[in-house]
Amino acid sequence: MPPTLASLVHHSALKLTVRAGEDRLDAPVRWAHASELADPVPYMEGGELLLITALKLDAEDRDAMRRYVKRLVGAGVVGLGFAVGVHYDDIPEALVEAAREEGLPLLEVPRRTPFLAISKAVSAAIAADQYRAVTAGFAAQRELTRHALTDGPEGLLAALASQVDGWAALYDASGAVVAAAPDWAGRRAARLTAEVTRLRERPAPASSVVAGPENEDRVELHSLGTGRRPRAALAVGTASAPGTAERYAVHSAVALLTLTTERSRSLHAAEQRIGAAVLRMLLAGEPDHARAVAGDLYGGLLDAPFRIIVAQGAAEGDALGALAEAAESAAARSGEAVLVVPEGERVVVLAADGGAVVGACCDVAAAREAARKANEDELVVGLSAPAGPIAASAAYKQAEQALSVARRRGRVLVEHEQMAAGSVLPLLADDAVKAFADGLLRALRDHDATGRGDLVASLRAWLSRHGQWDAAAADLGVHRHTLRYRMRRVEEILGRSLDDPDVRMELWLALKATAADSG
Repeated sequence: MPPTLASLVHHSALKLTVRAGEDRLDAPVRWAHASELADPVPYMEGGELLLITALKLDAEDRDAMRRYVKRLVGAGVVGLGFAVGVHYDDIPEALVEAAREEGLPLLEVPRRTPFLAISKAVSAAIAADQYRAVTAGFAAQRELTRHALTDGPEGLLAALASQVDGWAALYDASGAVVAAAPDWAGRRAARLTAEVTRLRERPAPASSVVAGPENEDRVELHSLGTGRRPRAALAVGTASAPGTAERYAVHSAVALLTLTTERSRSLHAAEQRIGAAVLRMLLAGEPDHARAVAGDLYGGLLDAPFRIIVAQGAAEGDALGALAEAAESAAARSGEAVLVVPEGERVVVLAADGGAVVGACCDVAAAREAARKANEDELVVGLSAPAGPIAASAAYKQAEQALSVARRRGRVLVEHEQMAAGSVLPLLADDAVKAFADGLLRALRDHDATGRGDLVASLRAWLSRHGQWDAAAADLGVHRHTLRYRMRRVEEILGRSLDDPDVRMELWLALKATAADSG
């Protein structure tokens, strides 16, 4: 710890005597400074032991001494040393009384003790304290390094929490807590997710100091990584600002975790290259070769039902990066294997069916859907049905088809099951389909507009009844002969036979497309 007034009083060579402020001798001394100015306050920074002989002071004037001492206390001076036997044989009572009133420690300095000796004692104590702090910092660095090498990030966090007498937590790229020490710190760290998210928006390295949840403690946040987007973050919670030794420990932890993060980044890039090769083999119908290349890297992912996600977004936006980070973070937290392959403006994800990764990707899509109008880098996602290695190519096509439908419908996410289990009618909203329908039915609508019949409604009723004349005529409230006449007019106007099933199909889809458009 730094020198205090008490340590100087107990210094055997200085022979200092306390004349006032006995209850405040535990104040740390930042420096010892001699000044005979009548007002030295403008040159004080706070924390000093001021040494005087009262050369320019009327030390026997009570009002002057009250003003003098009050200004010293206001400037943060922690003690006043008065040399006796120079201008005054004893400390004037006016100064003693003023010091007692303000609670300022007043030390009597004997004539045989030069101010230089006090300054040297303070300087030596400060240097010794700094040396102890540096030595403790290096010891902490060695300890943290040992734990990082033997126990991984969890061991490093436990050692750091012990070093700073507080707690520490590690966040992944999505801002989720992946490790904390002690165990109780996990819940406290989780309440700082918003602050971690704001920190991650700044280029690394970045740091900030925030109040802990409910002002329980002081928390330092540090981003980890050297890229444009930090890969992780470290939180360190303490009761007060860390000292020099604790600061060394925190900086060492940041450096070690950054090295781990950058090493993980290199490994991650290598894994992505392997993943791209595995995906190409799966899509080429070579599952055995894919398993051989993947080895144990993807666990049992290639042997269990999986889904393929194809996502597309603007290259300059962060939508794809957010989706990939969410997938990888979910996999890390759940222990699932995941295959993430960037493809320019696309990202392909292969993940276990029903697992946390698929759920996380759907959550990202849902969040983007809710704020779609505010997103310039629009994200579009297609999700395949569950498949196995042999059907990987078909699953990829399903995801691409779902992606295409999502784009046409203005949706963020479409699942293949929604297409297969639902109706084909929503697909008729395509502009090209609408144009075809309008062109096919225009002649009939023009005919009806003249008031010479109701051919469009008659055609719709007849097709809906599968060509059953009596049932369709009943729906229209006309005689079946009238309906037959109208259908002949339809054939004459269109120049196409209603006996042709393709013609009936096209007319029915055209009617549905125009009905959906008008509705």
